[in-house]
Amino acid sequence: MPSTNNVLIFDTTLRDGEQSPGAAMNLDEKLKIAEMLEDLGVDIIEAGFPISSNGDFEAVFEISKRAKRSVICGLARAGFKDIDRAAEAIKPAKRGRIHTFISTSPVHMKHKLQMEPHQVLEAVIASVGRARNHVDDVEWSAEDATRTEFDFLCRCVEAAIKAGATTINIPDTVGYAIPSEYGALIKVLRDKVPGADKVVFSTHCHNDLGLAVANSLAGVMAGARQVECTINGIGERAGNAALEEIVMALKVRADIIPCDTGITTAQISRVSKTVSNVTGFPVQFNKAIVGKNAFAHESGIHQDGMLKHTQTYEIMTPESVGVSKTSLVLGKLSGRHAFRDKLEAMGYELGANALEEAFKRFKDLADKKKHVFDEDIAALVDEEIASGQDRIKFESLRVVSGTFGPQSAELELSIDGEKRLGIARGDGPIDAIFNAIKVLFPHEARLLIFEVHAVTEETEAQAGVTVRLGEEGKSVTGRGADTDTMVAAAKAYVHALNKLLVKRLKTAPEALTAARR
Repeated sequence: MPSTNNVLIFDTTLRDGEQSPGAAMNLDEKLKIAEMLEDLGVDIIEAGFPISSNGDFEAVFEISKRAKRSVICGLARAGFKDIDRAAEAIKPAKRGRIHTFISTSPVHMKHKLQMEPHQVLEAVIASVGRARNHVDDVEWSAEDATRTEFDFLCRCVEAAIKAGATTINIPDTVGYAIPSEYGALIKVLRDKVPGADKVVFSTHCHNDLGLAVANSLAGVMAGARQVECTINGIGERAGNAALEEIVMALKVRADIIPCDTGITTAQISRVSKTVSNVTGFPVQFNKAIVGKNAFAHESGIHQDGMLKHTQTYEIMTPESVGVSKTSLVLGKLSGRHAFRDKLEAMGYELGANALEEAFKRFKDLADKKKHVFDEDIAALVDEEIASGQDRIKFESLRVVSGTFGPQSAELELSIDGEKRLGIARGDGPIDAIFNAIKVLFPHEARLLIFEVHAVTEETEAQAGVTVRLGEEGKSVTGRGADTDTMVAAAKAYVHALNKLLVKRLKTAPEALTAARR
């Protein structure tokens, strides 16, 4: 049991976060993020869903081998195959947990599980008991708890506790609850269910109505002592409760919620950037805590107040979450030392070779632009990181466009280390570029989204291009940046195509049936 004022942080970026469409991560990326989460001070890392694919199993297994302090958790449905597979995956961990779940709401039981309430109750008892045969640390979740009939939810929670669960999770799976309602649910479960004082109650809230963080904090105020969340709030549909917002809300408003976490908050910005880079999901500028504008002040009135006293418009310091107040504008005369210092201040850590490649690209960019802004640097470094292990790499491009046409593209790609040249025509230069990619690397993926924006201001600004591809129900998002919009488009498409190749390796888990026990 945690102390009464300590809230355990359960991070599910590698499991629920990866379920975001287009957010697939490879093994090396997962290992890197897991290491950063442990350094951040996360208590429990939900490393994956071991039975869902061999890749997920391998990731949980490898993370379990390397973890030093954090509890490593594997997710499992109520079927015995799931639970046994999760147990095998977390076996190397110094501290392992099995997280098993089953739906309890009428709509889920009827349409998804096709099970009667008594069958679900039996599955709760059997699944928790099976998990306890493997480990002492067992978490049980009532999927769609906030739309579950209260008396039945109480029966299921009581059954899970009696069967040996040590943590009881009450998920707002579809983001349906409001804070007063969710807090009241946690409180009455703790007050009414026999044995509730012997377990940790946990929150797991989704953001469909924008209330995930508010509901989680309401749960903490009602006695929950574990919060399930993700970096940058990524996750299914509108995402999960954001770790950075939960942690900083508890820190800043300790006067109202006198609870602590073990998070080293000065590392938050660094972890946020890494997750954004790996998943390809940009952090919105006005995102709380980690957004570009979270500590930016443009209004003259605000600037005047900040100059007189920072607390006039800031309730926390940038340094408290790892954001540097220093603004260093780099140009073509800057050296490697200044470039490396800027990267470190922005939360990037590159090896010697990657640093040298990024510096060369920076110098090329600086020759084209009078001023190189932080956003420019982030764009080129993100692209360097994203392309490190790609099968397909952009080499060069020549485009013919304009009213005289025909529009065509001459493109060179490196595919599995072999350089190939392709030429194609199209209805405009972008269409020609994408057709050339298909000539060099045939595929059936459909273009779902194509967006162009300026990374920074000015006519010489870099263009940022976002491409989303879809294939057989899977979708991925790629990004590219360059002062030439056509080059940025080619890079974005290639980035998305590489992510789609990774996504093809992932398989969906079997459907849960009553007979699977």
